[in-house]
Amino acid sequence: MMGTMAPSLQKQVSVMSMNLSAKLDELQRGDRHMETTVALCEIRSQLQELTKSVESCQSEVSEVKRDMVAIKHELDTVQQVKEEIEELREYVDRLEEHTHRRKLRLLEQGLTFFLTYAIFAAVLGMLQFGYNTGVINAPEVNIENFMKDVYKDRYGEDITEEFIQQLYSVAVSIFAIGGMLGGFSGGWMANRFGRKGGLLLNNILGISGACLMGFTKMSHSYEMLFLGRFIIGVNCGLNTSLVPMYISEIAPLNLRGGLGTVNQLAVTVGLLLSQVLGIEQILGTNDGWPVLLGLAICPAILQLLLLPVCPESPRYLLITKQWEEEARKALRRLRASNQVEEDIEEMRAEERAQQAESHISTMELICSPTLRTPLIIGIVMQLSQQLSGINAVFYYSTSLFMSSGLTEESAKFATIGIGAIMVVMTLVSIPLMDRTGRRTLHFPQEMIDWMSYLSVVSTLAFVVFFAVGPGSIPWMITAELFSQGPRPSAMAIAVLVNWMANFVVGIGFPSLKTALENYTFLPFSVFLAIFWIFTYKKVPETKNKTFEEILALFRHGNGSIAESSNVNETQMQHYPNSQINEDHKKFFVALSHVENISYLIIVEYANFRSMLNCVNSLEPQSMNSGIEHAALMISEEKTQHDSHHT
Repeated sequence: MMGTMAPSLQKQVSVMSMNLSAKLDELQRGDRHMETTVALCEIRSQLQELTKSVESCQSEVSEVKRDMVAIKHELDTVQQVKEEIEELREYVDRLEEHTHRRKLRLLEQGLTFFLTYAIFAAVLGMLQFGYNTGVINAPEVNIENFMKDVYKDRYGEDITEEFIQQLYSVAVSIFAIGGMLGGFSGGWMANRFGRKGGLLLNNILGISGACLMGFTKMSHSYEMLFLGRFIIGVNCGLNTSLVPMYISEIAPLNLRGGLGTVNQLAVTVGLLLSQVLGIEQILGTNDGWPVLLGLAICPAILQLLLLPVCPESPRYLLITKQWEEEARKALRRLRASNQVEEDIEEMRAEERAQQAESHISTMELICSPTLRTPLIIGIVMQLSQQLSGINAVFYYSTSLFMSSGLTEESAKFATIGIGAIMVVMTLVSIPLMDRTGRRTLHFPQEMIDWMSYLSVVSTLAFVVFFAVGPGSIPWMITAELFSQGPRPSAMAIAVLVNWMANFVVGIGFPSLKTALENYTFLPFSVFLAIFWIFTYKKVPETKNKTFEEILALFRHGNGSIAESSNVNETQMQHYPNSQINEDHKKFFVALSHVENISYLIIVEYANFRSMLNCVNSLEPQSMNSGIEHAALMISEEKTQHDSHHT
């Protein structure tokens, strides 16, 4: 500005000086007889104009000086912010190191007596689920005979074979309808009463359903059997939502996979128990089957006796209820140690990472772009469990084996073999879960299932691979994929889908078997091929990752700055002068990952970097133009920043 203003003033003064000299020369020569008075007036006018120009120049010079002082102040501010950014970088480095040390200490935690006790008390709910899934299988003929007798006593005629098959299918599948209702209510129950409180209340349903089934024959009503199966289904649906949630929240980081597999172990033990008790030598008789179904009361009563001693989930107490002291007490009991600061810090980190998602509703979860991917993964993993056809084996294995040529007694023992294999292979999968990982173990079953329709041997092989991977992983990984806020709603949706698929398989398998005969399991093989590809492409490994790190997997995506800091490409275009290189991108990722640094801080850093680059490029010989450029950039950056935030 000064550079352009000074030549203009100099030229104006030169012109006026030349005019003044010309007038004086004319007065001295006197050859043109010009009036002296007129000439002096012109000279005075020229002098006044010159005086005004000089005063205007002085005013402009003063304004430039003020602008330069303001610019110097801005540059001092930029330098100060640069120093603060360096301090922040050092802080982030220290925080990352601290987080790494904290995670290493978490990975060193072991299994304590009281943690084992709490897990045993909780998984009784999953044992209940397994028992009631398999208990209807072995006494199929006995239950059908009972239905025939009731129908004949009521209507005075024999029931058709087709209708008795339909009634038995209702008894099987109405359990899944109850499971849908219970599973979908699990999220509300977990938030309203807590994980432990929800499990305790749920046992009321377990006792009611077991009593109804146990007194079915005495009441001479198969409708009571349907009602009992429905109520116990609601109970089991709630268990499949609450138990994995509770266990994943109380388990140490390094044991979460193995302890999560205990869910499926309890299911398989319940299955095996129902199959053993269902043989003809024990309770698989026309008189014994009501007792067999009524024994479902035992896990409910046992859990009512054991669970009150256990603490509530520390994560629920700290993050949901904000009861830090209660959470510390629960952790001290579970860890058998007073040193629980690492767990508290890890929960606080999860709380900070999911603050925007706290107390999220089911509809908000479905509509959330950030949570859509983990929700889809959770749903597909649940479908991969049910549409594998495994429940067709659990529900109808006795009739399947009889159709392959075995006697009824041999078929029941083969069914027991399925249960025993499930238990053994689930035990094998417990140490593998935290060594091999969830994603890897989910692959094998899909590759072997095409054989499952060939013979009893291939059915048993199918069960082996199911038990190692897809049997246990969906219950655990759904709880792992979500932070404390959306976890209950996510579990409710995933469990609802699981039970819906369970129902479809249970009600549709007899018709499928009639239509396809020896190729009954072929549609399941097609589904499993699809699930194998999905698992390979989309499912992340969660082994030895904190909930905060798992959440970051979906927020950060491919690690780009736009995804990792919630700044999309459109937002970054608001800052065209930002000189952001790869180091800066990594720094942004660290900022947002370690401490969930807000978008505003990252944008401000980009602004200051651009101004610093401008300042650093200034050369002494071009200071005037450099200062002017810096001033323009400061003005532009402020304008863009203000417009963005308004």
